[in-house]
Amino acid sequence: MSLPAFLSLAACCGAAVEAFAPSSRAPPPWRPRRPVAGAGPVADASAPATSTSRFAGGGGFGAGKSAPPKKRRDGKKPKRSKSRSAGRLGELEVVSRPNRPAADASRPTLDRFGLPVPTEEDVFPPLGPEIPRVPAAEADGGTFDGDAISDATANHLGVNLDAFDGDGRSVHEESTGTSAASRWSLKMLHEDPPVFRIDDFFTAEECASYAAMVDPESAGRDERPQAVRIASPTFSSSSLSVSRRTSTTWFCRYEGAPTLLSKARRLLDVDPSRMEEPQVVRYRTGEEFSWHYDEIPPAQLTNGGQRLATLLVYLNDLDEGRGGGTVFRDLAPPRARRKKSERGEGGSDGNRLTVRPQRGTALLFFPSYEDGTPDARTLHKGEVALDTKMIAQLWIHEREYRAGVPEGNLQADAKEGIEAEDRRLGFQ
Repeated sequence: MSLPAFLSLAACCGAAVEAFAPSSRAPPPWRPRRPVAGAGPVADASAPATSTSRFAGGGGFGAGKSAPPKKRRDGKKPKRSKSRSAGRLGELEVVSRPNRPAADASRPTLDRFGLPVPTEEDVFPPLGPEIPRVPAAEADGGTFDGDAISDATANHLGVNLDAFDGDGRSVHEESTGTSAASRWSLKMLHEDPPVFRIDDFFTAEECASYAAMVDPESAGRDERPQAVRIASPTFSSSSLSVSRRTSTTWFCRYEGAPTLLSKARRLLDVDPSRMEEPQVVRYRTGEEFSWHYDEIPPAQLTNGGQRLATLLVYLNDLDEGRGGGTVFRDLAPPRARRKKSERGEGGSDGNRLTVRPQRGTALLFFPSYEDGTPDARTLHKGEVALDTKMIAQLWIHEREYRAGVPEGNLQADAKEGIEAEDRRLGFQ
């Protein structure tokens, strides 16, 4: 693999390693510093004293001393029978195993170097009440407020509000051969940091088309594959590993994903040159991606700078109670939905903002501010899926991004396809 391809793969698949290890970057004043791995007191390694019990021949266990030998009537000392072993049968020490105390939950788990293994709370410190977080004021069906969205995204990449009317519906209309006209519906789920849901972002046919990109039987023998499978890294052998990722990711060629790129450009008003390789991710039953950030590690910021926006599109439905939701640990759901969540009818993580997979729905949030400063409040996870879950995802960078996977993948290759989609979707 070429060096650009390696760096691109490390940035896209391994960005979560920033969450595994402490950051050397100075965080914003309100952001909690991540502790140094292995810091803290070392557990007491002293072993308990060995217990010893003695017994004398015929005296039984528990006797403190051996009984004195009895004298014979003739005055001679009785002969002692010798054991085949080196010890004496008349006084034999029995050494028991060390007494093992019950497991002490207060003692940290140690790695092979005797250092405490970082826990989830060490790597992802809970946010205090002084850190601002503002849930959205309206629940589903609330009045669309373009000014509120503009204010919420003032320090972020933002949303192209010109693409929506006064009711939050997209001003374009798309029509395919088998489905009726479709218009997006924009809803703000959280105000600070801003999180949005876009209903009907993909049609059913578009979802099926993207899911088929990772099917090896979908491409002809003479066709160049539009997606390359990459095993999602988990770094499970590292003592710093806390996040778990068991899904499978495919890196797509830009030319094979014109619909996603066209709609992302319309939604965010950004040039495709700032977009990472489009990806398709599959979670099989029992798979997950635990708590992580989407930010890029400092060593890889030379390629396009920091990630400013995360755009996910759910390609299939997961029924209520079947997991697979995207959960934000430190964010609450819209205010009108809190009581419902407290009754256990909302996200499976209680009163946390949880977005359940619905086919064609997109999720948009901003892992960093527009100046590239990461936002620790966007810590999130993909719940364990109890059925197969598939998503299309795309990240937007500060500057022009050089793709590396698959080799020779270029944004320019998708130019004609994006323009054709713009015309079909009514963006021009």
